Amino acid sequence: MNQPRLARIDQSKLRETVYDALKGAFTRGEFAPGDVLSLRDLADQLGCSMTPVREAVRRLVAEGALIDTPSRTLMVPPFDARRISDLKAARLALESLTLRAAMARAGDCDIDALDALLTEAETSPLRPDLERNYAFHFALYSLSASPVLLPLIEALWMQYGAYLNLVIREQSALQLEEHRHHHEIVAALRAGDADAAVAALTRDIERSFAVLSHRIEEAVRHA
Repeated sequence: MNQPRLARIDQSKLRETVYDALKGAFTRGEFAPGDVLSLRDLADQLGCSMTPVREAVRRLVAEGALIDTPSRTLMVPPFDARRISDLKAARLALESLTLRAAMARAGDCDIDALDALLTEAETSPLRPDLERNYAFHFALYSLSASPVLLPLIEALWMQYGAYLNLVIREQSALQLEEHRHHHEIVAALRAGDADAAVAALTRDIERSFAVLSHRIEEAVRHA
């Protein structure tokens, strides 16, 4: 397994910083389905003791990003076609709902800020650029100011993060116009067209799952 990229943490805010670092690693696709993780290795990479790592891991297990196996081994949930199907359905439902709530609160300055994020993203040499993809989506969803929906979507993205690890290794993912549907969402926001915004968001979510379609079909055949 390639060692994931984990930034060393600010020692003054250990608990939250460790959790945020690991959450960020999941949403960037640093871990793959079935990866086995060591508390000691994670602590060494983060530059801290095992105690805050252990606490962060408990939260990640509760949120479904990790499995605490009967042998006490920490594991990223293995590749599972049913799990992918459920994640897709949940993301489409919750993110569409949150987008509509965000549109009801968004002003021109908010839309301008989203547009600026896309302009900045176009200069990134990374393809795909998962950090800016995450930044755009959560800048958008945060406009909803929902204390219920946002944590649920965060948890879904962490669970899907392991599949993003597979997506970015597919040649077809490198050929996608990364922010095409993001620009469509911003245009729909400016036009006040909620249905068009949701349609663009749906296309954006569905295409990442489509990249894994051949893996899903193979998993179903061998189930």
